Amino acid sequence: MTEHLNRLTPRQIVFELDQYIIGQNDAKRNVAIALRNRWRRMNSPEDIQREIIPNNILMIGATGVGKTEIARRLAKIADAPFVKVEASKFTEVGYVGRDVESMVRDLVEQAVAMVKTQKKEEVKIKAEQAVEDIILDALIPPVHGAPVQKQRTDNGTEDSDAIPEDDGELNQRTRERFREKIRNGELDSRKIEIEIQQNQMPNVGMIGGAMDDVSMMNIQEMIGNMMPRRGKKRKVTVGEAKKILLDEEASKLIDMDEVKMEAIQKAENLGIIFIDEIDKVASSRSGGGGGPDVSREGVQRDLLPIVEGSAVNTKHGVIQTDHILFVAAGAFHVARPSDLIPELQGRFPIRVELNSLTESDFYQILKTPKNALTKQYIAMMDSEGVELEFEDGALQEIARIAFEVNSEVENIGARRLQTVMSLLLNDFMFDIPDMIGPDSHIVVTAEMVSEKLSVLVKNRDLSQYIL
Repeated sequence: MTEHLNRLTPRQIVFELDQYIIGQNDAKRNVAIALRNRWRRMNSPEDIQREIIPNNILMIGATGVGKTEIARRLAKIADAPFVKVEASKFTEVGYVGRDVESMVRDLVEQAVAMVKTQKKEEVKIKAEQAVEDIILDALIPPVHGAPVQKQRTDNGTEDSDAIPEDDGELNQRTRERFREKIRNGELDSRKIEIEIQQNQMPNVGMIGGAMDDVSMMNIQEMIGNMMPRRGKKRKVTVGEAKKILLDEEASKLIDMDEVKMEAIQKAENLGIIFIDEIDKVASSRSGGGGGPDVSREGVQRDLLPIVEGSAVNTKHGVIQTDHILFVAAGAFHVARPSDLIPELQGRFPIRVELNSLTESDFYQILKTPKNALTKQYIAMMDSEGVELEFEDGALQEIARIAFEVNSEVENIGARRLQTVMSLLLNDFMFDIPDMIGPDSHIVVTAEMVSEKLSVLVKNRDLSQYIL
């Protein structure tokens, strides 16, 4: 589990984040240290490991500046289970919304899915062989009879061209030829009938008394295991059968108890929970009165034991939240971090303020990241055989207009670029491929950007154009 983290030094983590996120160096440094500290804890003496708690992070910044993206990319770099929740969802309908512990259960589900995928990859070769046998049985059923005697030449080697002595040998040779054809994909379009195992899982509902989510899940799983598995026959192509049966056969080869145990450990030691809109549950001191503030403080007090460390019961087992990394984020336009209850403030000792994006940042966001919007549009048009090119002046003009619109209307950060780019390129996207055919070349110039987006610049009331 720690081998992957061993290669990720703080500088390497920041370098990886720089491939997708522009600026926000302070936030990147802090999350890089937090991630590296996990490896440091797991390689510390056992008697001190339990005492080293993660430094949870509170990110403060306007929407669209990269708070969620930093946390999400960090989890991907570390190959860690990741869950994003919005704190405001726990205040819905007078705080009878989702149970706060549900975010930990979701994290465990993510971890189980990750470990299961990894285990399936390990048994993929065996599963593929089993799938080949099933498909072969559907195409050419085996002949059960006397054992096959191989014909041999004078020098003792097997003679593949020898005339088969019985039906069993002929059947075996035919199956081997067809096995090669299946592997090479020559039979992918041929239809066969296969049997797929299905659980006859009934929908279980409780009338009257209340039950928590875990109890309900356990009851449903127990009833599902009691119900007999029935096979359902389907007629599919060989290519489709490979995909359907591979997952089924791989699942048979992996030990789910081992998967659950590893997933719990992965979630406990590497899990990241991102709590967005934490400012929405902060009670503003200037607001006064009760009302919704009571519900908000209730959410904070329910979050507290999860963040400081407690045992949460899930359908896969009990998980300790002591070493899960919690990253909270909020704009804090109205409330302030100090409006959170003191106990919760103390559980987020690292505070990072993210900067609002400048015109230069917008330009870099369009040009540098691996997943830049410009590269996405180039890839989409390339799928139609159309070459799209952006001049450097065009990128600067797009950045200027996006920054200006954010300044005059509402600052939604980098998300503004999606609106601007969509308005700029929608006419081309509509005309491809009917009016603009393959092998066409579109060059986006600064003049084209000014012309197409002039309506955004001239009209002060932009509400009808901006989402």
